[in-house]
Amino acid sequence: MPPLLRGIARTAVIAGTATSVSNRVSRRQAQRWSAQEQAQYSEQPYPQQQGYQQEAYPPPAAQAPQDDRDRQISQLKDLADLKAQGILTEEEFTAQKAQILGS
Repeated sequence: MPPLLRGIARTAVIAGTATSVSNRVSRRQAQRWSAQEQAQYSEQPYPQQQGYQQEAYPPPAAQAPQDDRDRQISQLKDLADLKAQGILTEEEFTAQKAQILGS
């Protein structure tokens, strides 16, 4: 066998062996770590909840009236446009306006 091919074959064998050993070590470590995690979880069924307190935020109630008012104003403007175009009569406009304003 020529010296160049012998060197290439030797390198291939060494690289293959190193890859095999590295993969085996990685699998063993992964198995060890998963076993440790399983043992830890079996001791504490819900470790993520231990010492965890969810912050309670107040509901955005202060924003709701303003949003509702903005919506009402927008609807009233739309109604006024429809009335100006002649699509709604004065009576229909008044009825719709009362419905939007809740009176």
